[in-house]
Amino acid sequence: VGYGYDGTRVVGGRNALPGAWPWIVSIQHPWVPDLGHLCGGSLISTQWVLTAAHCFDQVTRISMVYVVIGATQLTQPGPEAVVRNVKQLLVHQDYDPDDMSYDIALLELDQPVQCSPYIQLACVADPTLKVSELQNCWVAGWGSTAPRALKSSDHLQEAKVQLIDLKLCNSSRWYAGDIHTHNLCAGYPQGTIDTCQGDSGGPLMCQDNNADFWWVIGLTSWGKGCARARRPGVYTSTQYFYDWI
Repeated sequence: VGYGYDGTRVVGGRNALPGAWPWIVSIQHPWVPDLGHLCGGSLISTQWVLTAAHCFDQVTRISMVYVVIGATQLTQPGPEAVVRNVKQLLVHQDYDPDDMSYDIALLELDQPVQCSPYIQLACVADPTLKVSELQNCWVAGWGSTAPRALKSSDHLQEAKVQLIDLKLCNSSRWYAGDIHTHNLCAGYPQGTIDTCQGDSGGPLMCQDNNADFWWVIGLTSWGKGCARARRPGVYTSTQYFYDWI
């Protein structure tokens, strides 16, 4: 089950402080009820946002999509937040909604943004990074805070997660072969903390082992339910798609 248009928070998380994850953006559409929040994304340059392809499965006119950058609370974005329209959507040419493979997309903004304490560019994991060795990993998003809640969270949520070995994640009692080589799994074997509907496209982030900065290593793609045992969140690996990006 992809987290997309049909249900739009991090389960088991907490409120994020303003400026904590300054590359996170809210991708919005006026037809989405309540807050208009469709998906998360990451600002990777002053004019490009990295997100999940499945966010746009039901979007027919990309000109109606807009991006809120530098906000923590969607109903009160504050003077530091900016809004941009979308100039173009680039979905990976091999994206398949049936098996959620190649679930990655880029949005070009109509105008570049200025960086500030609340707006910063994400570092995308490059091919040399040893992703499996990273320890301090977090997810964040405005998705559902309870597994069956269809509403988005007004306040950005964050939660610490563990990277889960892909072989284990793909084993018979877990996802039983549904995981692709370009995926990452993260969460906890027992569940309880996970990404959920509305977090789609948002980043899986790990702190560098030798420095104070963060890598965006994954994009929230899908999962079976939210925060269930042996059903961790499944992410698109940014490292795998580094050249495409």
